[in-house]
Amino acid sequence: MSLRQNLRDDPKATLFAAMGDTRSGMLGIEGSGQHLQPMTHYPDIEKGEIWFLSSRQTDLVRAIGQGARAHFVFINQDHDLHACMAGAIIQIYDDAKIDEIWSPVAAAWFPEGRQDPDLIALRLTLQEASIWASTESSVRFGIEILRSNISEDHQPDVGDHIIFEFNS
Repeated sequence: MSLRQNLRDDPKATLFAAMGDTRSGMLGIEGSGQHLQPMTHYPDIEKGEIWFLSSRQTDLVRAIGQGARAHFVFINQDHDLHACMAGAIIQIYDDAKIDEIWSPVAAAWFPEGRQDPDLIALRLTLQEASIWASTESSVRFGIEILRSNISEDHQPDVGDHIIFEFNS
């Protein structure tokens, strides 16, 4: 089945499957005035959450404070799925979750390893996602663009866009 059909049939599963194949995206806090920053994500499909590990000393964590609204932007490794997700983000020290997602990559960012006193987990509880899936075929893309340039009545069919709301 095509990515576009998967998106139409089950947007949540399609999004989370794509996130599992790529390890990073861009995270930003609404109203902070900061640019989005690259972060490794750890999705939890059952709960509709994305987890991150960070240092309490970062501007990003300070912008979250006791809680904020965040956006996480993600492009899959094949560049045929793009998503912007939004929801409530909080700082939370959860030993079990940190143990679950801890890795050698995470360890590289914390001088004192897993026991670093600045280590904090961030939990983004997703409320909505805007997801775009494009055609997998560069030939089809080219034909659609050509047709739209030949006929002003033809709108190119090169992808699908869905706004998906997560249940609370």
